[in-house]
Amino acid sequence: MKKQIPILIVFVTGIIMVLQYFVPHEASEFLFTYANDFVIVIGILALPLGIFSLMRGTLMKAIKSRKERFYSLATLIGFLVMVFSGLKRSQFTDEGTLLQNLFEYVMIPCQATIFSMLAFYIASAAYRAFRVRTLLATVLLGTAFIVMLRIIPLPGPLSSWNSALVQWILAVPNMAAKRAIIIGVGLGAISYSMKIVLGIERGYMGGDN
Repeated sequence: MKKQIPILIVFVTGIIMVLQYFVPHEASEFLFTYANDFVIVIGILALPLGIFSLMRGTLMKAIKSRKERFYSLATLIGFLVMVFSGLKRSQFTDEGTLLQNLFEYVMIPCQATIFSMLAFYIASAAYRAFRVRTLLATVLLGTAFIVMLRIIPLPGPLSSWNSALVQWILAVPNMAAKRAIIIGVGLGAISYSMKIVLGIERGYMGGDN
């Protein structure tokens, strides 16, 4: 029963939520609104559990692992400082408060650092993708070169010709590829949802189900 009841709840809920999209009735709209509100409530109740799990795991790493002790303590201290500095409402409204200073001078620079590191990975991936070894790599390199020429001021008719070509590339082959990716993602999401509803995928139950 420990496995059958959650699977039955997921199956019934999934079928009802799928069918309510095709039933134009007030009860169906009420059910959809109620389900969304219920999801929000569950998320709010799950937040303390997530915080407790994060604190517990980080504290255990700080105690047991000497290599990860510094980063674990930094995570704990940073979390506690941000939480306690934001308990007062004035921290959000007044200028120059501890919370705003931590956000502007600590969090934003850290985020900028992480995103700037992605530039090196993007450059490395572009180098590997643009190496001319096959016909497709040659087409990719030529297309990228044409698109990059758009931001360079070209003389006379070359500018209008290149601009029209880039517009065609973005509107036709690029849009076709984007739609194919979106369709593939949608089909994957549908198949994964069906696996969850039918009880084939049981990762949400935890363990090795």
